[in-house]
Amino acid sequence: MKGSEVNELTDEQLAAAMRDTRDALFNLRFQNAQGALERTAEIRARKRDIARLLTAARAREIAHEQEAAGA
Repeated sequence: MKGSEVNELTDEQLAAAMRDTRDALFNLRFQNAQGALERTAEIRARKRDIARLLTAARAREIAHEQEAAGA
């Protein structure tokens, strides 16, 4: 998931994407522990996706706080 895609998501979609990505990471880690994971780079990619989603969520939270303080 690219940064531009993350910025286009609504708050609800962002939360759903976070849930889905964390579930995917859990499943990838489980597969890796069993030795069934072929592409281990997927774990790193999912971690980066989670970081992008968390960064976007925090940026929105800060923007809302600034709006509330300025109003």
